[in-house]
Amino acid sequence: MNTVGLARAVPIPLTICLIAALTAMVSAQEDRHVGAWELNVAKSTFNPGPPPKRQTLWYKAEGRGLTALFQGVDAAGLPVNPDASNLVIVFDGKDHPTPQPNYDSSTWTRRSASEYVVYRKKLGKVVLTSTTVVSSDGQTLTITTTGVDDDGRPIHNVAVYDKQ
Repeated sequence: MNTVGLARAVPIPLTICLIAALTAMVSAQEDRHVGAWELNVAKSTFNPGPPPKRQTLWYKAEGRGLTALFQGVDAAGLPVNPDASNLVIVFDGKDHPTPQPNYDSSTWTRRSASEYVVYRKKLGKVVLTSTTVVSSDGQTLTITTTGVDDDGRPIHNVAVYDKQ
């Protein structure tokens, strides 16, 4: 069967679904965030401190977005995200509910396969901006966060993670 015959044999809606699926697979394969990352506390800065004792971040490709799982131990020795809930990251530039103490929604925008930015908002106002970048060699992930905490104090964190 030639390509003209094939085009006639595959209904238009199915063709659109196949193209969407292939596009999602390509973007998932190209995303450099995918994998496990361990916080390198010595290379990171947390202002205000103190830094956490340990953090691990896992990314999994999900269609055109990501699912992230974040766990660790904070500075006081308490578990971070003890319920191990996943965060679904949708790169559509729209607000998504993400209830936390100092923000209530998040907007994710992909800049490239190795970089994305998230705006955390409280009552519609941006309170935190985080930029996540994977190094050119794919071995380091850096999350730079600026903004204010729930008490209005300035935050400037640079969390450096090593690929596992």
